[in-house]
Amino acid sequence: YKAPPKRELSAEERIFVNNGGEESATPAPGGIAGTGITYLQQSAPAFVQVAAHRAASDIAPPPAPETWGAYAKKGQESNGVIAMMDLLVADLDKEMQQMEVEESEAQKEYEAFMEDSKNKRTADSKSIADKEGHKADLEVQLQKDGVEHKATLKAGMDKALQIRDLHLECDWLTSNYEARKEARTGEIE
Repeated sequence: YKAPPKRELSAEERIFVNNGGEESATPAPGGIAGTGITYLQQSAPAFVQVAAHRAASDIAPPPAPETWGAYAKKGQESNGVIAMMDLLVADLDKEMQQMEVEESEAQKEYEAFMEDSKNKRTADSKSIADKEGHKADLEVQLQKDGVEHKATLKAGMDKALQIRDLHLECDWLTSNYEARKEARTGEIE
């Protein structure tokens, strides 16, 4: 006994078998003892088959079976597909034009934004420089005012000491006025 060769399953047969189906049986080898030579009904030798085919070729073949009818061109259906493709191309062109317009507008906005930023930076730099100059002037004025304040304070302290000394003299004079007046009159007598 010779085991039949393993046959390779097609993709559909593998899916069928994997889902629980049974593998179809292996076809039986054809011919006598697997040689491929078949036994004719007339019991003629195997070479007679060629002659039988040659004799059959002289006979006209039977008419073709009935089918769907005469061939008709499917123009409308193919036009529908082409029209859909044309619509897709038109939509794509429209989207690309829209994207180009949006990109150019965005570029213009970006350039305007950068110009505004540049102008703002320039104005801010000038403002900072002006403010730093004003601050420096104020610091100089503060130092000058501080020196003047110290001088004025010292002059005020000197005046206060002078006034105090005058008050002390005046207070002494007014408090001792009566006693000196009596001493003078007593000197004169």
